[in-house]
Amino acid sequence: MDRVWWKESIVYQIYPRSFMDSNGDGIGDICGIIERLDYLKDLGVDVLWISPVLESPGDDNGYDISDYYKILEEFGTMAEYELLLKEAHARGMKILMDLVVNHTSDEHPWFMESRKSKDNPYRDFYIWRSGKNGREPNNWGACFGGPAWEYDEETSMYYLHNFSRKQPDLNWENPKVREAVFDMMTWWCEKGVDGFRMDVISMISKDQSFPDGIVSGGLYGDSSPYVVNGPRVHEFLQEMNRKVLSKYDIMTVGETAGVTIEEAGKYAGNDSHELNMVFQFEHTGIGDGKLGKWTTERFDFMELKEILSKWQTKLQGKAWNSVYWGNHDQPRSVSRFGNDSPKYREISAKMLATCLLSLQGTPYIYQGEELGMTNIYFDSLSSYRDIESIQCYRELTEAGLISEEEMLECLKLRSRDNARTPMQWDGSANAGFTSGTPWIEVNRNYPEINAASQADNSRSVLSYYKKMIQVRKSELGLVYGDFILQEPEHAQIFAYKRVCGADCYLIACNFTDQEAVFVMPKEFSENNTCLISNYDRGNYNGEICLSPYEAFVVKADK
Repeated sequence: MDRVWWKESIVYQIYPRSFMDSNGDGIGDICGIIERLDYLKDLGVDVLWISPVLESPGDDNGYDISDYYKILEEFGTMAEYELLLKEAHARGMKILMDLVVNHTSDEHPWFMESRKSKDNPYRDFYIWRSGKNGREPNNWGACFGGPAWEYDEETSMYYLHNFSRKQPDLNWENPKVREAVFDMMTWWCEKGVDGFRMDVISMISKDQSFPDGIVSGGLYGDSSPYVVNGPRVHEFLQEMNRKVLSKYDIMTVGETAGVTIEEAGKYAGNDSHELNMVFQFEHTGIGDGKLGKWTTERFDFMELKEILSKWQTKLQGKAWNSVYWGNHDQPRSVSRFGNDSPKYREISAKMLATCLLSLQGTPYIYQGEELGMTNIYFDSLSSYRDIESIQCYRELTEAGLISEEEMLECLKLRSRDNARTPMQWDGSANAGFTSGTPWIEVNRNYPEINAASQADNSRSVLSYYKKMIQVRKSELGLVYGDFILQEPEHAQIFAYKRVCGADCYLIACNFTDQEAVFVMPKEFSENNTCLISNYDRGNYNGEICLSPYEAFVVKADK
């Protein structure tokens, strides 16, 4: 058992803008996070991944950074960030910084210099190309809609932006770019951060021939074969590891869209000398259609089970997993993978917690997930704040690819804003998030779903998360044990063993609103100890009938 702290940690993601507002301006801030550190300590988490709080014009809510060394004023000051580090560390919690280095803001000094002239020293910090036949250099589409190239009149050339036009991609082919990024990372490590979550890090290396992409269903060509897992990405990350990461006892996780099992082994393999782990997105993309994520399709359970099992078994002994249901870019997990109806919301949220916290890999809990917070289901485009949601709505409806009514239904289920509504702290105005006007609407169900009402309720979702976290922490076999899938053909139940030396655990989760028959494996059929269950069942023996969304963890008696 190769014991390492980041394998045994439980990570909690904070989206600062929506977590806690301390000064009444309607925007969450660093002091608000400090106010709630005791809540997080009591929950039992070890690491706080905090989405960007650096200087930014806010085109993509902070993922467009204009100064890597300065805190955005609406979030606070550097002194307050240093206090956050100190107070978190005093409580035994670590801080994971969001590192956004595939692109910067177009208001970053590097880009402002780069666009001035073709011979500017910063010109090659970004990716500039001449047009082709009076149009963009190629047909690539940007992730937030529109072409991936923006024409700049100053030098009559185009720059590449895989996201918003205000997020120009850095040119990692330029060693000066890499040196500047590595210097900045070192500065933050010396400041005391405990690691990095690396935004779209699988996209830092591009195919330098910039070929057209295949057009299928949308308006633009698919750039992903040429910008994801590119030709030099592993070389760049090994250099980063050599020059920065290996010098500190820190945790690293890469956001790696389009990653395969094989690629994950390169990024996070035991001997890869790159990252500790990566985020894969296969399970979050289940049900995607011709317009990508913009669909009303529910997830297919058998596909979900197959994907989760594949990542558990194929990386076993080769690389470390990260496991999660949601984050700031995904809809609410209980709405996506559970059942957010009043009848089943709490029980299905507990089932998802049981599953998440019993898989092999470092678990990530997104803020509010521990309360069973749900999608907000906005009725109007005017309620949305997310650049992706707004731009894709306009582009797809204006092109006649989908009706306005259909697109609104897609947004209700898949928009990123579902995860960005304010944290529901209590039943007071604005859910206790702010004394002012929140930057985005609070979910109307906050009187029923909030932290204060759940804190002293032993049957609440919050209490269940606390208990399940303690079960994981007390049973190292749930961290390091091998994953062995059970009943792969069962249409309702995701069941698996975790085996670590003489310790053997069985986890079973009913992902449906129907009863499900399940036969306990013989080594558990009579003598086992139930560590946790989301129903008041006395024991699990022989053939059992699981209730809707029932889940349990049992340990075989020795």
